[in-house]
Amino acid sequence: MTKKCTDLIQGLNDYLDGEIAPELCAEIEKHLGDCHDCRLMVDTLKLTVKLCRESGQCEELPPEFAAKLNDLLRRRWEQKFKK
Repeated sequence: MTKKCTDLIQGLNDYLDGEIAPELCAEIEKHLGDCHDCRLMVDTLKLTVKLCRESGQCEELPPEFAAKLNDLLRRRWEQKFKK
């Protein structure tokens, strides 16, 4: 993972909420245009937020499923970006 990817992830909530300076927003947009992995992550997160807002409620996952899902996502993330 590049430094730019790490920086993007750290500021992702502020970016999605529109709470960052226009200059930084432009930098993020440029990175998203160049980095398929980050673009995919941002698009997926935007869709998740949109679906939750439209439904008016978010459903809780069963604890066992949530733990398995979090573990799988963490392992995949580490395999891809912690080399």
